[in-house]
Amino acid sequence: MIARNILETRFKEVFVKNPDLIVKSPGRINIIGEHTDYNEGFVLPAAIDKAIYVAVGKREDDLINLYAEDFKAHYAIALKDIAPTEQSWPNYILGVVQQIKDRGLSLSGFDLYIDGDIPVGAGLSSSAAVECATGNALNELYGLNLDRVAIAKMGQLAEHTYAGVMCGIMDQFASVLSKADHVIRLDCRDLSYTYVPLDLGNHEIVLLNTNVKHALASSAYNDRRHACEHAVSLVEEKYPEVKSLRDVNPGQLDELVKPVDPEAYSKARFVLEENERLNKACDALQAGNIAALGEQLFLAHEGLSKDYEVSCAELDYLVEQAKQFEQVKGARMMGGGFGGCTINIVEKGFGTQLVDALSEGYRSRFDLELTAIFVAIDNGTEVVY
Repeated sequence: MIARNILETRFKEVFVKNPDLIVKSPGRINIIGEHTDYNEGFVLPAAIDKAIYVAVGKREDDLINLYAEDFKAHYAIALKDIAPTEQSWPNYILGVVQQIKDRGLSLSGFDLYIDGDIPVGAGLSSSAAVECATGNALNELYGLNLDRVAIAKMGQLAEHTYAGVMCGIMDQFASVLSKADHVIRLDCRDLSYTYVPLDLGNHEIVLLNTNVKHALASSAYNDRRHACEHAVSLVEEKYPEVKSLRDVNPGQLDELVKPVDPEAYSKARFVLEENERLNKACDALQAGNIAALGEQLFLAHEGLSKDYEVSCAELDYLVEQAKQFEQVKGARMMGGGFGGCTINIVEKGFGTQLVDALSEGYRSRFDLELTAIFVAIDNGTEVVY
């Protein structure tokens, strides 16, 4: 957590005035339901107690004046001239501004300072948190009367249009709409959702960060998405009512996809099975059966690694090693893949021991340090000041 007075002081140092308001928007974990969101399936995310913070102040002109603490970098552009930039970090902010303009809503120039404590590259959706913090801050600053779902959708479109990542809605939705001590069972088709209490009893969540992000990640994400879309198109030829994998059953995949495109078949089958695992995980949570919940995580990792093929040696190693401890009830890779974190459900107090037990072997095998991220489940986007 970054204290309000620190953010106010830094804003004043950069822009020589006080901010009008400060907003925070959290990163997220996803208990289960990976690569299902862009296939109109189900996900089970929750916000964590690590966030992006933006402090903003109105200007008298139309200049958008940005400062990123992480990069110690300024970026400025006139409101009428905004466009994607080769500098990566401003795009997540400018893309949201573009979405506001596209809706015909009125805003002026502003100063914006951004900082955060979400570990970058860990798969905790810091980019979505930037988009949602920006959207919420500008909504409050200019009285735009946007609801939370609209802010999430605008964040997603900002990522599509300015960052060039065709992400699903989960990350932004979780960042904006989460509730402490709950997960969101989100239907990515119609955005209906329910809050499911996350009562882990004598267990805790620990993330193990591989500290690696393989270059394959972004291109492979788009490849997987295309494979799923191709599977849908093959089924749709015979069943025109089919619009996404949500409408497809295993028999249709066997009949129409497997003989034509085995690659698309394995990817599509994973998505169908992952939706089933999510339903079982929700049942386990509501029954307080942590062992049954953990089993679905182990099965999900196997599917992500062998069928969807978005894991990597580092992630596989951490999951396989974690399985050896009876105190670990479930583990899997989390996020887009090819790096980032594993999510582990472990007996309370065992997280530190798990890291100690795996660190030396991990360092020896991959010449990388293993770091742990302990998270609590928190509220979505909030005005801090």
